Amino acid sequence: MGASHSGLHKDLSSSSSSFCLGDLPEDCVALIVENLDPVEICRLSKLNRAFRGASWADFVWESKLPPNYEAFLERILGGGFPENLQKRDLYACLCRVNSFDHGTKKVWIDKRSGGVCLSISAKGLSITGIDDRRYWSHIPTDESRFASVAYLQQTWWFEVDGEIDFPFPVGTYSIFFRLQLGQSGKWFGRRVCNTEQVHGWDIKPVRFQLWTEDGQYSSSQCMLTERGRWNHYHGGDFVVRESRSSSTKIKFSMTQIDCTHTKGGLSLDSVIVYPSSCKDRF
Repeated sequence: MGASHSGLHKDLSSSSSSFCLGDLPEDCVALIVENLDPVEICRLSKLNRAFRGASWADFVWESKLPPNYEAFLERILGGGFPENLQKRDLYACLCRVNSFDHGTKKVWIDKRSGGVCLSISAKGLSITGIDDRRYWSHIPTDESRFASVAYLQQTWWFEVDGEIDFPFPVGTYSIFFRLQLGQSGKWFGRRVCNTEQVHGWDIKPVRFQLWTEDGQYSSSQCMLTERGRWNHYHGGDFVVRESRSSSTKIKFSMTQIDCTHTKGGLSLDSVIVYPSSCKDRF
């Protein structure tokens, strides 16, 4: 009996020791990787053939795409995309930065969370006095994803307004203004920032406001004090809920309209919309 038990144990041990991850059916592997985030899925696809095949399963990537990804594609590509694309290729396409509205807006999906992110250039905003070179000018730079920023020399009335009409998926989003006190440049190949014209921002705070078409509103104030580096200033949050509307309309503004003093030396790059769950990255 002892010999029989020993033989059985030996057979089970040899059987289990010969089993490896590559022996798992591809369908089972796909059910496992479906619960991982996209970065982890791509990493595991390098393990073996089963994981590589499972990482291409359409149902795995369909769960990572925004629920309204078809409206999303229609908005940025105008329907000009191949209908036979696999969902993994579609996800990769949306993770790339896609431009629309004559290049004044860019949108992409965060690779890890799958959240929709959108950026609006200074040229896509309504800036009081932007056409008067005594006050504002557009400065080319490699520090912006839009290759240029709006630079304010001096003004009494500072007002920047913007509007978004986009099919955001259901969720909570935050708006940020990307600003810098000073003008960036290069000196013998090294980054420098001229802050000589910076003035007036430490006297009164800047006011940020946000409105949505369904009645949401937020308002906050902030002093601009840090010079020489880009900062993201929180402009407000909004919630996209389930509705029949295929698009969400938001208006926002940044103002400092106290005419008792001038202000200047400000670089305005863009306004960024991010899922609120990702705002700690700023």
